[in-house]
Amino acid sequence: MNFFTIPLLIALFTTTAAQAIEKTDEKRLDEVAERGTHVMPFDLEKTTHVFSKTPKGGVQQVVVKGKSDTEKIRLIRVHLSEISNDFKHGDFSKPARIHGEDMPGLAELKSAKPGEIKIEYAELPDGAQISYSTSSPKLINAIHRWFDAQLSDHARHAVPGHPHRHMPHK
Repeated sequence: MNFFTIPLLIALFTTTAAQAIEKTDEKRLDEVAERGTHVMPFDLEKTTHVFSKTPKGGVQQVVVKGKSDTEKIRLIRVHLSEISNDFKHGDFSKPARIHGEDMPGLAELKSAKPGEIKIEYAELPDGAQISYSTSSPKLINAIHRWFDAQLSDHARHAVPGHPHRHMPHK
């Protein structure tokens, strides 16, 4: 082997591996978006999910891209109201159907005792939000990992938090 062969092989392997990871990620995004159509009643392409971590948990928002799309706003509100109610009762089956049972943080959230996580639904002018708060460091960590997983899985339709959009916690 000459001096240039090893660096060339490393460059070729690195490029091929990066392309394989990129295709896998794109495949995962497509799969999650497809499963989401069976759980979420609104078009992901016309909405944005915002996940904001807070010191006590986090705030999950879904907002429309077209501020005058009142039907999408209504659908967002119905969906987030329903899942916030489910979550209050320890039912995280809808996110599990979209992201899988092994989604980071999900097992801890499912095993939380009733009332251990304060879950509050609120309407926004362009959608709705769910606030999660707890005094348990384990559950705060679970919420943060769960948010990270959702940001990753909804990469085309999600952004990390925007503090100026938060509704105040009570």
